[in-house]
Amino acid sequence: MVHTKKQTKIVATISDNNCEIDFLRSLYEEGMNVVRINSAHSTFEGAKKIVSNCRIVSDSIATLIDTKGPEIRTTVVLGDGISLIEGDQIRVRGCQKGECVSSIEDALYVNDSNFFNDVPVGARVLIDDGEIELIVTRKQDEDCTLICEATNRGTIKSRKSINVPGVHIDLPSLTPRDVEYIHWAIDNNIDFIAHSFVRTKEDLIDIQKILDSRDSHIKIIAKIENQQGVDNIDEILDYCYGIMVARGDLGVELPAEQIPITQRALVKKCIESKKPVIIATQMLHSMISSPRPTRAEVSDVANAIYQRADAIMLSGETAMGKYPIEAVRTMTTIAQRIEKEVAPIIDINMVRINNEITAQLSRSAVRASTNLPIKAIIADTLSGRTARYLAAFRGAKPVYTLCYRKHVMRELALSYGVYAEYGEPLIAHDRFTFQMLVRLEKDGQLESTDLVIVVGGSFGASRGASFMEISKVIHLVNKALID
Repeated sequence: MVHTKKQTKIVATISDNNCEIDFLRSLYEEGMNVVRINSAHSTFEGAKKIVSNCRIVSDSIATLIDTKGPEIRTTVVLGDGISLIEGDQIRVRGCQKGECVSSIEDALYVNDSNFFNDVPVGARVLIDDGEIELIVTRKQDEDCTLICEATNRGTIKSRKSINVPGVHIDLPSLTPRDVEYIHWAIDNNIDFIAHSFVRTKEDLIDIQKILDSRDSHIKIIAKIENQQGVDNIDEILDYCYGIMVARGDLGVELPAEQIPITQRALVKKCIESKKPVIIATQMLHSMISSPRPTRAEVSDVANAIYQRADAIMLSGETAMGKYPIEAVRTMTTIAQRIEKEVAPIIDINMVRINNEITAQLSRSAVRASTNLPIKAIIADTLSGRTARYLAAFRGAKPVYTLCYRKHVMRELALSYGVYAEYGEPLIAHDRFTFQMLVRLEKDGQLESTDLVIVVGGSFGASRGASFMEISKVIHLVNKALID
């Protein structure tokens, strides 16, 4: 039931160039919980291969696919790129709808028709994750051109990212390619869609409309990677399943020293809202080419765990790195060590509560698990709500959950400390405790004399939790046999 014991979940980015069954099984055995597919670097055929192989390894591995979202990029740059030195001037123009003009030596084109109207004089235009900075010095209305000055040396290449910190640019929330991938995700039973550059709730509502039109259970993860997303986090949390703190673009938009402060605030808000939170970008970046992480990277991963993030993510380390298995193993090792140093957060001020009874039972269960020699918490769930409430208090003891829907089992792969397993509802409903305890004893996770807490419902799984029971495994098993 449990492949690697840790509370913090691991998301690993997988490329279709390296997604063989044995490879995925090795990552799973080392602690990977969720497979991420980057739609910007995959085809439908390649993505389907990744999903199929994941299912062969284990039904409990969740799949997450990124959309590109409302991003701005340079068009194709002819030749070897546009080389600039400090003080050079360059014209910047937006492509009109339906056209895609190549950039040349003195004219840079971007794939946004509103760029001229939205970007004011004095704005900073950051290219290629901030490698090159331009300052808008004036605007030429006659040909819709921004005249910009370079503040540093660099070369502008094709299809590089564009960021304009502090400026709202009117972009559609979904590209045609995003819509294609959302429908593909529905057709292929993907568990999560991580939408890039979420700015407001409207960006999420547009996706949810598509999901609802096809009666899809897919959950939306909002990627927070600009100042607007940070500013609107409260309304965004109302319309998403969880968030990803995508520190790459966020680090371009915000001052570097602000990133750890923002990360901590976002994690806290997610915990209070019972929403999974993923910390992403360059967590073990050096392990793309090195078998060992830097001390700074270890501290970065540890900091996310100290902050009590639900999940930590690997990108290039597992998608194209030389040491992907070692990278997952490193994350698992750090998690196991740091989790011994943190305490439950029982007194957290929870918001967005949609079942007060479940919330109070979950709080009481985690509190009891700290005061008594409890080995584990046992629960069943139809929607995943009870497990997510238990996860919110960040207990030190594992939460073993029986799910009556396979997609709910995989959704809980993003929840802190939750180990979910599927059970047929007609068989499992009335005797879930017995089924779970027998499985856990067989797997060596529990012994007959261990003390456990059971959180369950007396009126059916769909009506939520209604009781908490504390007992030894052997007593609960014997009671179920008698009944």
